[in-house]
Amino acid sequence: MKVTDKGQFKKSIKFVFVFSLLFLGFTFFTFKAQASQESLINLDQNTVNRGYTVSSLDNKLKLSLTPNILSEASLVKTEIIDESFAPFSLEQLSPVYQFEFLNKSAYDHDRPFYIQLAYDKENSDYKQVFFFDKNYGSWRPLPTQDFPEENFVRSLIHLPYARLAVFSYPSVLGQGEASWYAYKGGMFAASPDFPKGSKVRVYNLANNKYVDVEINDFGPDRSIFPNRAIDLDKEAFKKISALSAGLIEVSLEPLHVPKDNTGRILGLSSDGALLIPEIKAKSAIVIDQDSGEVLWEKDAETILPIASLTKLIAVKVFLNNNRNLEQVVEYKYQDEEYNYQYCSKWESARLRVSEGETMTIKDLLYATLVSSANNAVETLVRYSGISRDKFIKQMNSLADDLEAKDTHFKEPTGLSTENVSSALDYAIITKKALEDPIIKEIAGTRSYSFSTINTNKKHNLYSTNYWLRYDIMPFSASKTGYLHEAGNCLFVSIPYGDKNLIAVILGATSKEESLFASKDMFNFAQSKF
Repeated sequence: MKVTDKGQFKKSIKFVFVFSLLFLGFTFFTFKAQASQESLINLDQNTVNRGYTVSSLDNKLKLSLTPNILSEASLVKTEIIDESFAPFSLEQLSPVYQFEFLNKSAYDHDRPFYIQLAYDKENSDYKQVFFFDKNYGSWRPLPTQDFPEENFVRSLIHLPYARLAVFSYPSVLGQGEASWYAYKGGMFAASPDFPKGSKVRVYNLANNKYVDVEINDFGPDRSIFPNRAIDLDKEAFKKISALSAGLIEVSLEPLHVPKDNTGRILGLSSDGALLIPEIKAKSAIVIDQDSGEVLWEKDAETILPIASLTKLIAVKVFLNNNRNLEQVVEYKYQDEEYNYQYCSKWESARLRVSEGETMTIKDLLYATLVSSANNAVETLVRYSGISRDKFIKQMNSLADDLEAKDTHFKEPTGLSTENVSSALDYAIITKKALEDPIIKEIAGTRSYSFSTINTNKKHNLYSTNYWLRYDIMPFSASKTGYLHEAGNCLFVSIPYGDKNLIAVILGATSKEESLFASKDMFNFAQSKF
């Protein structure tokens, strides 16, 4: 559904909500479809006594049973299920397998056994076996070892019946290159995927030697080393390879991954891999940037303070009045005095410049959108060519012109709690703002450096969105915002094939929660294309 105004947005939201419910119900129904392949194996008493490896479905599924794990004979039914309902955040690499001990009472639940699943699709991402838990309505992970050269995974399980599949975590490498560096001098490693405190077993694929390491550092930078899975401390590297090798091919087996401060493990909630997003922020929406189609939303018309997301609209109004990026301007302390009407000096994000220092309009634009400097906004307003009152009026007029009726601006930085919008309104405004190539370029910048012209003082600016800064997600544009009253606010855009998607999150409890919300919404939207 193509959306060109707010009224159509509202209709689209209702359509998406109803369609999602219908789709969800339909999928649960089809999940019970007949198996496309099945096998029935008889485990007689002699087999039970000595243990057995059940191999079925053309060796795609194997159960390794230890002696007397069953108290008496049982039939084992194994199947490949035609229909599946994959979690939106993961990539499915195998069919959905199902096994069942038909004599369930014979199984000792306290004794786990190994299950081995083959996967058809190959990638270098971290792979894990999941079982479908109907109580949670989600896929839940099992401890998994990947054998990438043989295209199978092995897990421990203690269930007499399960539906299982192999999924991978997009952009979390489970196989790739490893280098070494000298840092702590122990069994440590740096990872861009697994958080500090994780324990990871690293296998050298050339000789099958392994070393267990603790992640104590972040890196390497995936934007520079896209195939680097991990960097090992020098002492750890020596356990599995000569230092002279420099780079080796490895696979990773996480032994322990701690929860982040949102309670997630590798982006998944404690409930597992969900079928639809579960967003905790007060309001959220994801749209197709080109067509304006609403792809998913939660309370998208709730009016909330938007903090520094305000700055995107301020920059748009400035560029409507002045596009001379090379114009040299002089900083005045009076600019930041406006900020202190709403906060103390130590609370305000600001560009550290002094009275009389000179720079270009371009420098101020980057300071505004990259590092969210409040004083830089007010200097831009002063050089816009119109009065401050008129500037703020034009910000509100821009919202009115786009039929963003729930949006209002009191001042241009976002420090006022009276700067309000809704996720729906702000998505409309962002779509319009990103049509400006200057805004699109600056909002997608990881870092920017400049020196003041008359004092030659260097300033290094870094994106306030660290997922953009460290290429954790391939965002093409972003702006963060925070006030105590507003919570954490975020807009991000991301390319997907020939499309571009925009997500807006308002009122998240933490910066991490807003980032994971955007990731979940993008993954859900992409899974529907």
